Amino acid sequence: MTTTRNPLTAGPNPPATRSLVAGGLRAARRAAMAIALLALGLGQAFAQNGTLPTEIPKDTRLVVADQNEALQTLMTASGEHAKLTATVTYANFLGGPAILEAFRAGALDLATVGNTPPIQAHAAGERIPIVAARTSSEPDYSLAVRPGLTVTRLEDLRGKRIAYAEGTGRQPFVLNALKLAGLTRRDVKLVPLRAADFPDAIRSGQVDVAALNEPHFSRYLADFAGAGALPQSENRRLPRSLTYLYASGQALADPAKAAAIREFVGRWIAANKWAKANPDEWVRAYYVERQNLKEADGRAIVDAEGAIAFPTLESLVPQQQVLIDLIHGAGDLPKRLDAREEFDLRFDDVIAANAD
Repeated sequence: MTTTRNPLTAGPNPPATRSLVAGGLRAARRAAMAIALLALGLGQAFAQNGTLPTEIPKDTRLVVADQNEALQTLMTASGEHAKLTATVTYANFLGGPAILEAFRAGALDLATVGNTPPIQAHAAGERIPIVAARTSSEPDYSLAVRPGLTVTRLEDLRGKRIAYAEGTGRQPFVLNALKLAGLTRRDVKLVPLRAADFPDAIRSGQVDVAALNEPHFSRYLADFAGAGALPQSENRRLPRSLTYLYASGQALADPAKAAAIREFVGRWIAANKWAKANPDEWVRAYYVERQNLKEADGRAIVDAEGAIAFPTLESLVPQQQVLIDLIHGAGDLPKRLDAREEFDLRFDDVIAANAD
């Protein structure tokens, strides 16, 4: 199906994205919350049992959140988007909190995010179950260091000003870095920022250290004199990358949309496998044409991502529980949550059928 891009959210314009989230979506929140409560009850009933519907009516539509246009480019360049039965619209956002806001307003059906937004949604009483996951053999972020400062070990983080964004994957990444260094949040100064502001904050020296993902990390090192980073040997001490695909409970309660999401999961796995098998084409489509990086830089980024895999959701429950306990222990969750409630395990059959 052709992509219908929402002019308010699609594309790289951050103000437009924020306008969507902060403006029109917020006005719809109260009505959507009533629906969300119904979806919450339905979602909890089917999360562990039952089968997924398979029939997708031709008029079925999905709105899928994107970040840095990565998902839309991946699905289109791989050819998997054209195979979708439903009409899929990709809406560009900056960070997990903005995506959660859109889910709350009933404006999204599906999104790719890091490992933390599902926890924040869970804590807020939102039913947005995880339906698929992709792991990598390398960490999701790199620790950038402000120009003129040298940090050679995780233990050197003591006393530093560190960018901190609750509700994003950067939150547990920083907490894990402190834990591995034998430090606590009292040993550093955590500076609360939106994830979108991390690159500017590290460039300007507002913070000493910031967890950056690609392509922002490579751009920072290439474009700013004196820019530095924690050595990769130290960065690899941190947990490996984990990306989740999670869906609105309201959408999963709709048989047509649930079937479309089921199909999307399979196509998403195929698209990721295509990118690993065709790195030159993927680099040109995304890093060169979309992100304006040199081809050699894009290839270096792809090579640094390591191997990917698509584990079953059941196998990820213990890992997610460890993450919940880490964030709860840091005082950033009001109560300890049960990780199992964050997954729709019906999708394990879909994952197993497409992951090999």
